[in-house]
Amino acid sequence: MKNLRTHGKSTIVWLLLGLMILGLGGFGVTSFSGGSTAIGSVGGTTITAEDYSRALRQQMNAYGQQTGQALTMAQAQAIGLPQAVQSQLITAAALEEQARRIGVSVGDDRVRQTIAEAPAFQGPTGSFDRTAYADVLRRENLSEAEFEREVRTDEARLLIQRAVAGGVNAPAPVVETTAKWILERRDVSWRELTADMLPAPIAQPDEETLKAWHSANADRFTAPELRKITYAWLTPEMLAPSVQLDEAALRAAYDANIDEYQRPERRMVSRLVFPTAEEAGAAKAQIDAGTAPFETFVIQRGLQPEDAELGEVSQADLGAAGEAVFALEQPGTVGPVQTDLGPALFSVHAILEPVNIPFEQAREDLRAEAAVDRAARTIEERSAEYEDLLAGGASLEQVAEETELELGTIDWSADAAPAEGSIAGYQAFRDRAAEISEADFPELANLDDGGVFALRLDQVVPPTLKPFEDVREEVEADWRRAEAHRQLLALAEEQRLSPAAPEGQPAPQWTEVKDITRDGWIEGAPAEAVTRAFAMAEPGEVEVVDAENRVILLRLDAIDEADLASEEALRINEAVRDRLGQSLQSDIFDYYARAVQRDAGIQLDQSAINAINAQVQ
Repeated sequence: MKNLRTHGKSTIVWLLLGLMILGLGGFGVTSFSGGSTAIGSVGGTTITAEDYSRALRQQMNAYGQQTGQALTMAQAQAIGLPQAVQSQLITAAALEEQARRIGVSVGDDRVRQTIAEAPAFQGPTGSFDRTAYADVLRRENLSEAEFEREVRTDEARLLIQRAVAGGVNAPAPVVETTAKWILERRDVSWRELTADMLPAPIAQPDEETLKAWHSANADRFTAPELRKITYAWLTPEMLAPSVQLDEAALRAAYDANIDEYQRPERRMVSRLVFPTAEEAGAAKAQIDAGTAPFETFVIQRGLQPEDAELGEVSQADLGAAGEAVFALEQPGTVGPVQTDLGPALFSVHAILEPVNIPFEQAREDLRAEAAVDRAARTIEERSAEYEDLLAGGASLEQVAEETELELGTIDWSADAAPAEGSIAGYQAFRDRAAEISEADFPELANLDDGGVFALRLDQVVPPTLKPFEDVREEVEADWRRAEAHRQLLALAEEQRLSPAAPEGQPAPQWTEVKDITRDGWIEGAPAEAVTRAFAMAEPGEVEVVDAENRVILLRLDAIDEADLASEEALRINEAVRDRLGQSLQSDIFDYYARAVQRDAGIQLDQSAINAINAQVQ
């Protein structure tokens, strides 16, 4: 309930009522009273600047939580979020205006019930707590009368929403037709045509044909934009060999990570506590007899297997049970063992051998790791020096001469896979390489492994058609693939019209697939085949499927009508009814809200809206 006051009085009401339906869905819009600045109005109901700012911030925050990154105002405007928020506020204001005009209100009992059922005002027992109620209102500087008036207004608006859209149901014939369409199944047969089925090999193309193909399909033989870049960079791994480490530093690194080098035997263990030792013993007897595994008793106790897991433990971690558990020579179950929680069974899933790596054996690995860490700190400490050199006008070549940074050049393309160990393997480099211009000066930037780099764009080579002579083999291979595909399509069309095999030749082999659904698939065939199967009208029809550079003949064998009396059909039927009903309710409410807005009249202050947009970030 924190920060409720900054969200406007009726945010409390919004949290209580949860008006997450129809035109107001999810926008947290309730009251339009209060506030000294308005961005607009519907009739006599004002939309305050506070309402708009709060709702806009809420939506930007919600979007950021869904995407995992903060949404800027520029991005929000690009996707039309401010306009959507304004639309929701206008709709809510129209409902409040309509409630005022026609005199819709709710009684004290409904207001009292709403407040009493609000989780924000419930005490430890789950019932309404008068003290909590008063405390929340006091923190938000609200009187009970003011808050209850807001609740009454919101309830009246919700009452109109329900009256307009409630009780609207999807027509039964529409629901049935839709359910039948969804549940319909089909039987098909298919076969793929391949190049070895062509009556004759692909003829050898002449040079003119290939040159024409090269020109007509220039996009396939065009080298992408190339950026010639000079860069200077330094990574911890590059600097590590020159880092000096004494024995004391290595010993300190060993001691700091002693758990990696010295670790007693550990075991992966689950524990299940029973009310009595007798119950634990009975469960152990069934486990030993092989009639029920350990997990069965975990589930019988209303738990999931992970709830019983203790994870990786040492003998000391298990206390009194440690000796019995570590006495097992292989995974299994021990017990009952008396623990602080009661009699328990312990299931050992894995035995992890002890680790004993002395310092002398770990020295080389420690040196390599410690050297990289020291190098990363050195680079961080010296970054200011590198930046000063660049800011002072030093070229990358001069920086490389005066510091540890290494100079390099690269012909970089966004479409090319980076070579192993190349600076192009770093996302930070690729991002900078893609955006830099020839007018930009080199700037120091960080790599994700603690390194740094700076780059300069020397030249941009635009996309260029590769000379025919350089790609002749590639052009011929491409032409042959296209020509084979063209001939296969022609052959498929012939066989579609005359499916019978020529005299003296074996009948073609079809793969039969039964009971495919609209959201299903045909194993081994392109996804397009399912779409085409449900587009055919009559059994016996044959279609050519040209998809994923493959040629498929598809035959419809049978159409299986849906059985609307089945359990699956009843479930689908109910889902369709709900979905269509919600859609109809939404449409009806939308029409009603638009009519109310038109009758009452809408006024918006665009300058006030722009001012808020400029403030919200």
